[in-house]
Amino acid sequence: MSTAPTLLSVERLSKSYGGVHAVRGVSFELKGGEILALIGPNGAGKSTCFDMLNGQTRSSSGRIKLLGQDTTGRKPREVWRLGVGRTFQITATFPTMTVRENVQVALLSFRRQLFNVWASTPRFAEVEAGHLLELVAMGGYAERPCGELAYGDLKRLELAIALANEPKLLLMDEPTAGMAPRERIELMRLTARIAREKSIGVLFTEHDMDVVFEHADRILVLNRGTLIAEGSPEQVRRNPEVRAIYLGEGLVYDARHREGASA
Repeated sequence: MSTAPTLLSVERLSKSYGGVHAVRGVSFELKGGEILALIGPNGAGKSTCFDMLNGQTRSSSGRIKLLGQDTTGRKPREVWRLGVGRTFQITATFPTMTVRENVQVALLSFRRQLFNVWASTPRFAEVEAGHLLELVAMGGYAERPCGELAYGDLKRLELAIALANEPKLLLMDEPTAGMAPRERIELMRLTARIAREKSIGVLFTEHDMDVVFEHADRILVLNRGTLIAEGSPEQVRRNPEVRAIYLGEGLVYDARHREGASA
């Protein structure tokens, strides 16, 4: 991991709304193939930070570099074309279109051929869409309308759509929200495998601490817009400020104990 090139560099990133500081001087780096979790209590500034990285919110100060290229202040579509994919807490698909067609629409958009989507989609990029669906174990659902899918399957489809622009960085906003425990584990294991195989850097927010501590290589902890801790899951778990402010003094996370309990 340490020999991988730096994919994302964030320097002193801040955002203020009048006198309210949503994010204060946040700095961190992310390498290709690394899984980085961003956690914190409600209102800590996680969503604002995500939106600045994605171009949806303009920062008040600071700098964002993707593969050495300054993306600070760029529009979401420009950032997307540079290789940043994103999934959202609430999935957004075309329910009357098939699973394959939803992926094809994303491919059409990435290749700037969305001029006649309804005429072009059935013929365009069927093979590429099929490969992406197989990658997320959705190949058998290709011809089903999205409106018929279970929630966990929609989450996997959303991942396939996010991969359509061949991302170097994947931003995942609470990717397991609303999913059953087993589905959460399966989705994050799938994401981690794809990220490492393709050297995609993954930054995700998550409220489920089981998911965070099991799958993250490193963890960033925000509180009131300030980065209060950064390190391995073990380092963050033992950090007294994190325990007091976010995890709670009484929380002791023991992965081996939880694995035994769930077996």
